[in-house]
Amino acid sequence: CGDVGYGKTEIALRAAFKAVMSGKQAALLAPTTILVEQHFETFEERFEGFPVKIAMLSRFVSAREQKKVVQGLADHSVDIVIGTHRLLQKDVAFKDLGLLVVDEEQRFGVKHKERIKELKATVDCLTLTATPIPRTLYMSLVKIRDMSQLSTPPQNRLPIETFVTEFNEDIIKKAISHEIERGGQVFFLHNRIESIHIPASLLSRLFPHLRIAVAHGKLTGDELEVIMHDFIHGNYHILISTAIIENGIDIPNVNTIIIDRADLFGISQLYQLRGRVGRSDLPAFAYLLYPESHALTEKAAKRLKIISDHTELGSGFKIAMKDLEMRGAGNILGAQQHGDILAVGFEMYVKLLNEKVRELEGKVDEDRMDELYLELEYSGFMPDSYITEPLEKMETYKQIASITTPEDFDRVYTGIEDRFGPMPEELSSILSIAEIRILCKKLGIKSLREKQGQARIEFLRVSQISADKVMRLIRESGGKVFLNSHEPACIFLKTGSIGLKEKSVFIKEKLSGLL
Repeated sequence: CGDVGYGKTEIALRAAFKAVMSGKQAALLAPTTILVEQHFETFEERFEGFPVKIAMLSRFVSAREQKKVVQGLADHSVDIVIGTHRLLQKDVAFKDLGLLVVDEEQRFGVKHKERIKELKATVDCLTLTATPIPRTLYMSLVKIRDMSQLSTPPQNRLPIETFVTEFNEDIIKKAISHEIERGGQVFFLHNRIESIHIPASLLSRLFPHLRIAVAHGKLTGDELEVIMHDFIHGNYHILISTAIIENGIDIPNVNTIIIDRADLFGISQLYQLRGRVGRSDLPAFAYLLYPESHALTEKAAKRLKIISDHTELGSGFKIAMKDLEMRGAGNILGAQQHGDILAVGFEMYVKLLNEKVRELEGKVDEDRMDELYLELEYSGFMPDSYITEPLEKMETYKQIASITTPEDFDRVYTGIEDRFGPMPEELSSILSIAEIRILCKKLGIKSLREKQGQARIEFLRVSQISADKVMRLIRESGGKVFLNSHEPACIFLKTGSIGLKEKSVFIKEKLSGLL
Protein backbone atom coordinates (compact mmCIF):
# COMPACT_ATOMS: atom_id res chain seq x y z
CA CYS A 1 0.00 0.00 0.00
CA GLY A 2 1.62 3.24 -1.14
CA ASP A 3 0.28 6.68 -1.80
CA VAL A 4 -0.29 8.03 -5.29
CA GLY A 5 3.12 8.60 -6.93
CA TYR A 6 5.14 6.97 -4.12
CA GLY A 7 6.85 4.39 -6.36
CA LYS A 8 4.63 1.29 -6.41
CA THR A 9 5.49 0.75 -10.10
CA GLU A 10 9.21 0.75 -9.23
CA ILE A 11 8.62 -2.09 -6.74
CA ALA A 12 6.67 -4.01 -9.42
CA LEU A 13 9.55 -3.52 -11.90
CA ARG A 14 12.15 -4.83 -9.51
CA ALA A 15 10.01 -7.78 -8.36
CA ALA A 16 9.35 -8.77 -12.00
CA PHE A 17 13.08 -8.51 -12.77
CA LYS A 18 13.93 -10.82 -9.85
CA ALA A 19 11.30 -13.34 -10.98
CA VAL A 20 12.54 -13.37 -14.60
CA MET A 21 16.20 -13.64 -13.55
CA SER A 22 15.17 -16.71 -11.50
CA GLY A 23 13.83 -18.37 -14.65
CA LYS A 24 10.14 -17.62 -13.98
CA GLN A 25 7.50 -15.65 -15.88
CA ALA A 26 5.83 -12.51 -14.51
CA ALA A 27 2.41 -11.01 -15.24
CA LEU A 28 1.16 -7.51 -14.48
CA LEU A 29 -2.60 -6.98 -14.40
CA ALA A 30 -3.93 -3.41 -14.72
CA PRO A 31 -7.54 -2.16 -14.94
CA THR A 32 -7.37 0.10 -18.05
CA THR A 33 -5.85 -0.06 -21.53
CA ILE A 34 -4.15 3.34 -21.09
CA LEU A 35 -2.45 2.21 -17.88
CA VAL A 36 -1.37 -1.06 -19.50
CA GLU A 37 0.24 0.85 -22.37
CA GLN A 38 2.00 3.20 -19.96
CA HIS A 39 3.37 0.26 -17.92
CA PHE A 40 4.44 -1.48 -21.13
CA GLU A 41 6.44 1.58 -22.26
CA THR A 42 8.03 1.93 -18.78
CA PHE A 43 9.00 -1.77 -18.65
CA GLU A 44 10.39 -1.68 -22.22
CA GLU A 45 12.52 1.37 -21.36
CA ARG A 46 13.83 -0.01 -18.05
CA PHE A 47 14.54 -3.54 -19.35
CA GLU A 48 16.37 -2.30 -22.44
CA GLY A 49 19.69 -4.12 -22.77
CA PHE A 50 18.48 -7.18 -20.82
CA PRO A 51 17.47 -10.48 -22.45
CA VAL A 52 13.84 -10.08 -21.36
CA LYS A 53 10.87 -10.44 -23.75
CA ILE A 54 7.94 -8.19 -22.73
CA ALA A 55 4.48 -8.38 -24.32
CA MET A 56 1.15 -6.55 -23.94
CA LEU A 57 -2.41 -7.92 -23.94
CA SER A 58 -5.29 -5.44 -24.28
CA ARG A 59 -7.82 -4.24 -26.84
CA PHE A 60 -5.09 -2.02 -28.31
CA VAL A 61 -3.40 -5.22 -29.54
CA SER A 62 -4.67 -6.87 -32.74
CA ALA A 63 -6.22 -10.38 -32.59
CA ARG A 64 -3.29 -11.79 -34.57
CA GLU A 65 -0.72 -10.28 -32.20
CA GLN A 66 -2.74 -11.44 -29.15
CA LYS A 67 -2.61 -15.01 -30.46
CA LYS A 68 1.19 -14.77 -30.70
CA VAL A 69 1.45 -13.43 -27.14
CA VAL A 70 -0.77 -16.23 -25.74
CA GLN A 71 1.40 -18.80 -27.55
CA GLY A 72 4.55 -17.11 -26.19
CA LEU A 73 3.22 -17.39 -22.62
CA ALA A 74 2.51 -21.09 -23.13
CA ASP A 75 6.00 -21.89 -24.48
CA HIS A 76 7.89 -19.36 -22.25
CA SER A 77 9.19 -17.28 -25.16
CA VAL A 78 7.45 -14.34 -23.40
CA ASP A 79 8.94 -13.51 -19.98
CA ILE A 80 6.71 -10.63 -18.83
CA VAL A 81 3.16 -9.90 -19.93
CA ILE A 82 1.27 -6.70 -19.08
CA GLY A 83 -2.46 -6.77 -19.67
CA THR A 84 -6.02 -5.84 -18.74
CA HIS A 85 -8.78 -8.34 -17.80
CA ARG A 86 -7.81 -10.09 -21.06
CA LEU A 87 -5.10 -11.85 -19.00
CA LEU A 88 -7.83 -13.60 -17.00
CA GLN A 89 -9.50 -15.29 -19.97
CA LYS A 90 -9.43 -19.09 -20.17
CA ASP A 91 -7.18 -19.26 -23.26
CA VAL A 92 -4.27 -17.62 -21.39
CA ALA A 93 -1.98 -20.26 -19.86
CA PHE A 94 1.54 -19.79 -18.50
CA LYS A 95 4.33 -22.33 -18.72
CA ASP A 96 6.02 -21.23 -15.48
CA LEU A 97 4.39 -18.22 -13.84
CA GLY A 98 6.33 -17.09 -10.75
CA LEU A 99 4.93 -13.62 -9.98
CA LEU A 100 1.59 -11.94 -10.50
CA VAL A 101 1.36 -8.18 -9.91
CA VAL A 102 -2.13 -6.65 -9.62
CA ASP A 103 -2.01 -2.86 -10.05
CA GLU A 104 -4.84 -0.71 -8.66
CA GLU A 105 -6.27 -3.72 -6.82
CA GLN A 106 -9.38 -1.78 -5.74
CA ARG A 107 -10.61 -1.76 -9.37
CA PHE A 108 -11.06 -5.55 -9.57
CA GLY A 109 -14.03 -7.53 -8.29
CA VAL A 110 -13.93 -10.70 -6.21
CA LYS A 111 -14.66 -12.89 -9.26
CA HIS A 112 -11.62 -11.46 -11.04
CA LYS A 113 -9.49 -12.09 -7.95
CA GLU A 114 -10.71 -15.70 -7.69
CA ARG A 115 -9.72 -16.22 -11.32
CA ILE A 116 -6.30 -14.72 -10.49
CA LYS A 117 -5.87 -17.38 -7.76
CA GLU A 118 -6.67 -20.10 -10.29
CA LEU A 119 -3.75 -19.07 -12.52
CA LYS A 120 -1.42 -21.03 -10.29
CA ALA A 121 -1.67 -22.15 -6.68
CA THR A 122 2.01 -21.53 -5.89
CA VAL A 123 2.37 -18.15 -7.60
CA ASP A 124 3.60 -15.17 -5.57
CA CYS A 125 1.10 -12.32 -5.74
CA LEU A 126 1.87 -8.63 -5.22
CA THR A 127 -1.07 -6.20 -5.17
CA LEU A 128 -0.50 -2.46 -5.47
CA THR A 129 -2.95 0.21 -4.34
CA ALA A 130 -3.08 3.63 -2.69
CA THR A 131 -6.55 3.03 -1.23
CA PRO A 132 -7.24 -0.66 -0.48
CA ILE A 133 -10.93 -1.64 -0.61
CA PRO A 134 -12.54 -2.26 2.83
CA ARG A 135 -12.41 -6.06 2.61
CA THR A 136 -8.73 -6.17 1.63
CA LEU A 137 -7.79 -3.65 4.30
CA TYR A 138 -9.67 -5.62 6.96
CA MET A 139 -8.04 -8.89 5.83
CA SER A 140 -4.61 -7.26 6.22
CA LEU A 141 -5.47 -5.79 9.63
CA VAL A 142 -6.51 -9.19 11.00
CA LYS A 143 -3.37 -10.80 9.46
CA ILE A 144 -5.16 -12.83 6.77
CA ARG A 145 -3.05 -10.94 4.22
CA ASP A 146 0.32 -9.23 4.62
CA MET A 147 0.55 -5.52 3.92
CA SER A 148 3.57 -3.23 3.58
CA GLN A 149 3.27 0.55 3.50
CA LEU A 150 5.33 3.01 1.47
CA SER A 151 5.37 6.11 3.64
CA THR A 152 8.21 8.26 2.23
CA PRO A 153 7.03 10.85 -0.32
CA PRO A 154 9.09 11.70 -3.42
CA GLN A 155 11.52 14.61 -2.97
CA ASN A 156 9.98 18.11 -3.26
CA ARG A 157 6.42 16.67 -3.50
CA LEU A 158 3.77 19.13 -2.25
CA PRO A 159 0.24 18.40 -0.93
CA ILE A 160 -2.62 18.97 -3.41
CA GLU A 161 -4.86 21.90 -2.49
CA THR A 162 -8.44 20.63 -2.61
CA PHE A 163 -11.59 22.73 -3.02
CA VAL A 164 -15.15 21.38 -2.70
CA THR A 165 -17.66 23.81 -4.20
CA GLU A 166 -20.81 24.23 -6.30
CA PHE A 167 -20.44 24.21 -10.09
CA ASN A 168 -19.51 27.76 -11.05
CA GLU A 169 -18.22 29.06 -14.40
CA ASP A 170 -16.16 31.81 -12.75
CA ILE A 171 -14.30 29.28 -10.55
CA ILE A 172 -13.63 27.06 -13.58
CA LYS A 173 -12.39 30.02 -15.64
CA LYS A 174 -10.12 31.27 -12.85
CA ALA A 175 -8.66 27.79 -12.14
CA ILE A 176 -7.89 27.01 -15.80
CA SER A 177 -6.51 30.50 -16.52
CA HIS A 178 -4.14 30.25 -13.54
CA GLU A 179 -2.81 26.87 -14.71
CA ILE A 180 -2.38 27.90 -18.35
CA GLU A 181 -0.60 31.13 -17.34
CA ARG A 182 2.11 29.15 -15.55
CA GLY A 183 2.58 26.88 -18.58
CA GLY A 184 0.66 23.87 -17.28
CA GLN A 185 -2.19 21.68 -18.55
CA VAL A 186 -5.61 20.79 -17.11
CA PHE A 187 -7.73 17.66 -16.65
CA PHE A 188 -11.50 18.30 -16.75
CA LEU A 189 -13.35 15.15 -15.71
CA HIS A 190 -16.96 14.52 -16.76
CA ASN A 191 -17.95 10.87 -16.30
CA ARG A 192 -20.89 10.66 -18.75
CA ILE A 193 -20.01 9.87 -22.38
CA GLU A 194 -23.51 10.83 -23.64
CA SER A 195 -23.22 14.36 -22.20
CA ILE A 196 -19.47 14.96 -22.47
CA HIS A 197 -20.14 17.45 -25.32
CA ILE A 198 -21.70 19.87 -22.76
CA PRO A 199 -18.46 20.66 -20.85
CA ALA A 200 -16.60 20.59 -24.20
CA SER A 201 -18.89 23.35 -25.54
CA LEU A 202 -18.60 25.33 -22.28
CA LEU A 203 -14.80 25.28 -22.25
CA SER A 204 -14.60 26.09 -25.99
CA ARG A 205 -16.76 29.16 -25.29
CA LEU A 206 -14.73 30.23 -22.23
CA PHE A 207 -11.34 29.55 -23.87
CA PRO A 208 -11.64 29.84 -27.65
CA HIS A 209 -7.86 30.27 -27.97
CA LEU A 210 -6.95 26.99 -26.22
CA ARG A 211 -6.59 23.53 -27.76
CA ILE A 212 -9.07 21.12 -26.12
CA ALA A 213 -9.22 17.30 -26.52
CA VAL A 214 -11.93 14.81 -25.49
CA ALA A 215 -11.12 11.23 -24.38
CA HIS A 216 -13.48 8.41 -23.38
CA GLY A 217 -13.82 4.64 -23.53
CA LYS A 218 -15.89 4.50 -26.74
CA LEU A 219 -13.00 5.77 -28.85
CA THR A 220 -10.96 3.16 -30.72
CA GLY A 221 -7.59 2.18 -29.33
CA ASP A 222 -5.75 4.13 -32.03
CA GLU A 223 -7.83 7.30 -31.48
CA LEU A 224 -7.31 7.19 -27.72
CA GLU A 225 -3.60 6.52 -28.14
CA VAL A 226 -3.15 9.54 -30.45
CA ILE A 227 -5.10 11.88 -28.10
CA MET A 228 -3.18 10.76 -24.99
CA HIS A 229 0.16 10.92 -26.82
CA ASP A 230 -0.57 14.47 -28.04
CA PHE A 231 -1.75 15.58 -24.59
CA ILE A 232 1.31 14.10 -22.85
CA HIS A 233 3.56 15.95 -25.31
CA GLY A 234 1.80 19.28 -24.70
CA ASN A 235 -0.19 19.56 -27.94
CA TYR A 236 -3.42 20.16 -25.99
CA HIS A 237 -4.02 22.56 -23.09
CA ILE A 238 -7.12 20.83 -21.66
CA LEU A 239 -8.19 17.18 -21.70
CA ILE A 240 -11.91 16.58 -21.09
CA SER A 241 -12.21 12.97 -20.08
CA THR A 242 -14.27 10.29 -18.35
CA ALA A 243 -12.78 8.33 -15.41
CA ILE A 244 -10.59 6.48 -17.94
CA ILE A 245 -7.73 8.65 -16.61
CA GLU A 246 -8.33 7.46 -13.02
CA ASN A 247 -5.46 5.01 -12.63
CA GLY A 248 -1.74 5.46 -12.93
CA ILE A 249 -1.57 8.13 -15.65
CA ASP A 250 1.62 10.10 -14.95
CA ILE A 251 1.87 13.54 -16.60
CA PRO A 252 3.98 15.91 -14.44
CA ASN A 253 2.90 19.02 -16.43
CA VAL A 254 -0.78 18.59 -15.43
CA ASN A 255 -1.28 20.27 -12.06
CA THR A 256 -4.97 21.22 -12.04
CA ILE A 257 -7.91 18.80 -12.15
CA ILE A 258 -11.58 19.79 -12.17
CA ILE A 259 -14.03 16.98 -11.34
CA ASP A 260 -17.64 17.56 -12.41
CA ARG A 261 -20.35 15.82 -10.30
CA ALA A 262 -17.78 14.80 -7.67
CA ASP A 263 -20.73 13.78 -5.45
CA LEU A 264 -21.28 10.68 -7.63
CA PHE A 265 -17.80 9.22 -7.08
CA GLY A 266 -16.58 6.91 -4.32
CA ILE A 267 -13.84 7.89 -1.86
CA SER A 268 -11.03 5.86 -3.47
CA GLN A 269 -12.06 7.04 -6.97
CA LEU A 270 -11.89 10.69 -5.90
CA TYR A 271 -8.55 10.07 -4.24
CA GLN A 272 -7.15 8.36 -7.35
CA LEU A 273 -8.44 11.12 -9.62
CA ARG A 274 -6.95 13.82 -7.42
CA GLY A 275 -3.65 11.92 -7.60
CA ARG A 276 -3.43 12.48 -11.35
CA VAL A 277 -2.06 15.94 -10.53
CA GLY A 278 0.71 17.06 -8.16
CA ARG A 279 3.36 14.77 -9.68
CA SER A 280 6.02 17.49 -9.89
CA ASP A 281 7.47 20.08 -7.49
CA LEU A 282 4.77 22.67 -8.40
CA PRO A 283 1.68 23.41 -6.26
CA ALA A 284 -1.31 21.40 -7.57
CA PHE A 285 -5.04 22.07 -7.32
CA ALA A 286 -8.13 19.82 -7.33
CA TYR A 287 -11.65 21.26 -7.68
CA LEU A 288 -14.49 18.89 -6.68
CA LEU A 289 -17.71 20.32 -8.10
CA TYR A 290 -21.30 19.39 -7.33
CA PRO A 291 -24.46 20.81 -9.02
CA GLU A 292 -25.59 24.31 -8.13
CA SER A 293 -28.57 24.44 -5.71
CA HIS A 294 -28.46 20.66 -5.42
CA ALA A 295 -28.90 19.00 -2.02
CA LEU A 296 -26.13 16.47 -1.40
CA THR A 297 -26.99 13.11 0.16
CA GLU A 298 -25.53 12.49 3.61
CA LYS A 299 -23.08 9.87 2.27
CA ALA A 300 -21.94 12.08 -0.63
CA ALA A 301 -21.33 15.00 1.76
CA LYS A 302 -19.36 12.68 4.05
CA ARG A 303 -17.21 11.40 1.15
CA LEU A 304 -16.39 14.92 -0.06
CA LYS A 305 -15.54 16.00 3.50
CA ILE A 306 -13.15 13.07 3.96
CA ILE A 307 -11.33 13.96 0.71
CA SER A 308 -11.09 17.67 1.54
CA ASP A 309 -9.93 16.92 5.12
CA HIS A 310 -7.14 14.56 4.02
CA THR A 311 -4.87 16.58 1.75
CA GLU A 312 -1.51 15.89 3.41
CA LEU A 313 1.08 13.64 1.74
CA GLY A 314 0.58 9.94 2.41
CA SER A 315 -3.10 10.19 3.33
CA GLY A 316 -4.25 7.32 1.06
CA PHE A 317 -4.15 4.75 3.87
CA LYS A 318 -6.08 7.05 6.23
CA ILE A 319 -8.72 7.58 3.54
CA ALA A 320 -8.98 3.80 3.09
CA MET A 321 -9.52 3.44 6.86
CA LYS A 322 -12.28 6.07 6.73
CA ASP A 323 -13.83 4.20 3.79
CA LEU A 324 -13.69 1.00 5.86
CA GLU A 325 -15.47 2.74 8.76
CA MET A 326 -18.10 4.19 6.41
CA ARG A 327 -18.82 1.09 4.32
CA GLY A 328 -17.81 -1.81 6.55
CA ALA A 329 -15.44 -4.73 6.03
CA GLY A 330 -17.66 -6.74 3.67
CA ASN A 331 -17.95 -10.51 3.54
CA ILE A 332 -14.59 -12.29 3.90
CA LEU A 333 -16.00 -15.63 2.69
CA GLY A 334 -18.31 -14.20 -0.01
CA ALA A 335 -18.21 -11.72 -2.88
CA GLN A 336 -19.27 -8.54 -1.08
CA GLN A 337 -16.31 -6.17 -0.68
CA HIS A 338 -17.96 -3.80 1.79
CA GLY A 339 -20.71 -3.91 4.48
CA ASP A 340 -22.04 -1.83 7.35
CA ILE A 341 -20.05 -1.34 10.53
CA LEU A 342 -22.67 1.27 11.46
CA ALA A 343 -21.75 3.65 14.25
CA VAL A 344 -19.65 1.41 16.53
CA GLY A 345 -16.29 2.29 14.91
CA PHE A 346 -13.89 -0.15 13.29
CA GLU A 347 -11.82 -1.29 16.29
CA MET A 348 -14.90 -1.94 18.43
CA TYR A 349 -16.51 -3.79 15.49
CA VAL A 350 -13.48 -6.09 15.15
CA LYS A 351 -13.35 -6.67 18.92
CA LEU A 352 -17.06 -7.56 19.08
CA LEU A 353 -16.72 -9.83 16.03
CA ASN A 354 -13.72 -11.68 17.51
CA GLU A 355 -15.47 -12.09 20.88
CA LYS A 356 -18.57 -13.52 19.19
CA VAL A 357 -16.49 -15.97 17.12
CA ARG A 358 -14.69 -17.19 20.27
CA GLU A 359 -18.04 -17.51 22.06
CA LEU A 360 -19.50 -19.63 19.21
CA GLU A 361 -16.37 -21.81 19.29
CA GLY A 362 -16.95 -22.38 23.00
CA LYS A 363 -13.63 -20.80 23.98
CA VAL A 364 -13.27 -18.82 27.20
CA ASP A 365 -11.50 -15.52 26.64
CA GLU A 366 -8.97 -15.56 29.51
CA ASP A 367 -7.69 -12.07 28.66
CA ARG A 368 -11.19 -10.69 28.94
CA MET A 369 -11.80 -12.43 32.28
CA ASP A 370 -8.45 -11.28 33.71
CA GLU A 371 -8.58 -7.72 32.43
CA LEU A 372 -6.48 -5.53 34.73
CA TYR A 373 -7.60 -2.22 36.18
CA LEU A 374 -4.50 -0.06 36.70
CA GLU A 375 -4.73 3.37 38.31
CA LEU A 376 -1.53 5.13 39.39
CA GLU A 377 -0.89 8.72 40.40
CA TYR A 378 1.72 9.82 37.88
CA SER A 379 2.48 12.53 35.34
CA GLY A 380 4.42 10.68 32.63
CA PHE A 381 4.23 12.07 29.09
CA MET A 382 5.96 12.13 25.72
CA PRO A 383 7.99 15.36 25.26
CA ASP A 384 7.42 17.35 22.05
CA SER A 385 11.19 17.64 21.70
CA TYR A 386 11.41 13.82 21.38
CA ILE A 387 8.49 13.09 19.03
CA THR A 388 7.14 16.16 17.24
CA GLU A 389 4.44 14.70 14.95
CA PRO A 390 1.04 14.19 16.73
CA LEU A 391 0.22 11.12 14.60
CA GLU A 392 3.54 9.47 15.45
CA LYS A 393 2.91 10.24 19.13
CA MET A 394 -0.52 8.59 18.97
CA GLU A 395 0.97 5.55 17.23
CA THR A 396 3.70 5.26 19.91
CA TYR A 397 1.16 5.55 22.76
CA LYS A 398 -0.90 2.86 21.05
CA GLN A 399 2.14 0.54 20.77
CA ILE A 400 2.90 1.00 24.50
CA ALA A 401 -0.74 0.34 25.42
CA SER A 402 -0.70 -2.94 23.44
CA ILE A 403 2.28 -4.43 25.38
CA THR A 404 1.24 -7.69 27.09
CA THR A 405 4.45 -9.79 27.20
CA PRO A 406 8.17 -9.20 27.93
CA GLU A 407 8.83 -9.84 24.21
CA ASP A 408 6.36 -7.08 23.29
CA PHE A 409 8.12 -4.76 25.74
CA ASP A 410 11.59 -5.41 24.27
CA ARG A 411 10.28 -4.98 20.71
CA VAL A 412 8.52 -1.66 21.42
CA TYR A 413 11.38 -0.29 23.55
CA THR A 414 14.01 -1.13 20.90
CA GLY A 415 11.77 0.15 18.09
CA ILE A 416 11.25 3.55 19.76
CA GLU A 417 14.97 4.02 20.49
CA ASP A 418 15.98 2.90 16.98
CA ARG A 419 13.57 5.38 15.42
CA PHE A 420 13.77 8.41 17.71
CA GLY A 421 17.03 8.03 19.67
CA PRO A 422 17.77 7.63 23.42
CA MET A 423 14.56 7.67 25.43
CA PRO A 424 13.86 10.59 27.83
CA GLU A 425 13.02 9.81 31.47
CA GLU A 426 9.35 10.90 31.05
CA LEU A 427 8.72 8.30 28.34
CA SER A 428 10.79 5.66 30.11
CA SER A 429 8.47 6.08 33.11
CA ILE A 430 5.41 5.40 30.95
CA LEU A 431 7.06 2.20 29.68
CA SER A 432 7.63 1.17 33.31
CA ILE A 433 3.84 1.02 33.69
CA ALA A 434 3.77 -1.53 30.85
CA GLU A 435 6.27 -3.64 32.85
CA ILE A 436 4.02 -3.39 35.93
CA ARG A 437 1.06 -4.52 33.78
CA ILE A 438 3.04 -7.62 32.65
CA LEU A 439 3.89 -8.52 36.28
CA CYS A 440 0.25 -8.03 37.34
CA LYS A 441 -0.92 -10.38 34.60
CA LYS A 442 1.58 -13.07 35.71
CA LEU A 443 0.39 -12.78 39.33
CA GLY A 444 -3.32 -12.79 38.44
CA ILE A 445 -3.91 -9.31 39.84
CA LYS A 446 -7.39 -7.93 39.22
CA SER A 447 -6.66 -4.28 40.05
CA LEU A 448 -3.88 -1.99 41.23
CA ARG A 449 -5.16 1.39 42.45
CA GLU A 450 -3.11 4.12 44.04
CA LYS A 451 -4.66 6.86 46.12
CA GLN A 452 -3.05 9.40 48.47
CA GLY A 453 0.31 7.62 48.59
CA GLN A 454 -1.10 4.12 49.09
CA ALA A 455 -1.51 1.35 46.48
CA ARG A 456 -4.22 -1.29 46.91
CA ILE A 457 -3.51 -4.55 45.03
CA GLU A 458 -6.45 -6.95 44.60
CA PHE A 459 -5.87 -10.55 43.47
CA LEU A 460 -8.29 -12.46 41.26
CA ARG A 461 -7.37 -15.87 42.74
CA VAL A 462 -5.71 -15.66 46.18
CA SER A 463 -5.04 -19.42 46.14
CA GLN A 464 -2.44 -18.92 43.39
CA ILE A 465 -0.28 -16.65 45.62
CA SER A 466 2.28 -18.17 48.01
CA ALA A 467 1.43 -17.19 51.61
CA ASP A 468 5.12 -17.65 52.58
CA LYS A 469 6.23 -15.14 49.92
CA VAL A 470 3.62 -12.62 51.07
CA MET A 471 4.70 -12.91 54.71
CA ARG A 472 8.40 -12.60 53.78
CA LEU A 473 7.63 -9.51 51.68
CA ILE A 474 5.80 -7.89 54.63
CA ARG A 475 8.67 -8.69 57.05
CA GLU A 476 11.38 -7.33 54.76
CA SER A 477 9.47 -4.17 53.70
CA GLY A 478 9.92 -2.26 56.95
CA GLY A 479 6.19 -1.51 57.23
CA LYS A 480 5.75 -0.45 53.57
CA VAL A 481 3.78 -3.60 52.70
CA PHE A 482 0.82 -4.65 54.90
CA LEU A 483 -2.52 -6.51 54.95
CA ASN A 484 -6.05 -5.52 55.97
CA SER A 485 -8.24 -8.15 57.67
CA HIS A 486 -11.38 -6.63 56.09
CA GLU A 487 -10.00 -7.25 52.57
CA PRO A 488 -8.37 -10.71 52.55
CA ALA A 489 -7.86 -10.70 48.73
CA CYS A 490 -5.71 -7.54 48.87
CA ILE A 491 -2.27 -6.37 49.91
CA PHE A 492 -1.29 -2.72 50.40
CA LEU A 493 1.86 -0.76 49.53
CA LYS A 494 2.89 2.62 50.96
CA THR A 495 4.16 4.51 47.89
CA GLY A 496 4.35 7.96 49.52
CA SER A 497 5.05 11.01 47.38
CA ILE A 498 8.01 9.67 45.37
CA GLY A 499 8.42 10.33 41.59
CA LEU A 500 7.09 7.99 38.92
CA LYS A 501 10.50 6.44 38.16
CA GLU A 502 11.16 5.55 41.82
CA LYS A 503 7.52 4.47 42.27
CA SER A 504 7.75 2.12 39.28
CA VAL A 505 10.96 0.57 40.59
CA PHE A 506 9.39 0.17 44.08
CA ILE A 507 6.18 -1.50 42.79
CA LYS A 508 8.09 -3.76 40.35
CA GLU A 509 10.48 -4.83 43.12
CA LYS A 510 7.63 -5.73 45.53
CA LEU A 511 5.56 -7.56 42.88
CA SER A 512 8.62 -9.50 41.66
CA GLY A 513 9.05 -10.78 45.23
CA LEU A 514 5.73 -12.66 44.85
CA LEU A 515 6.72 -14.55 41.69
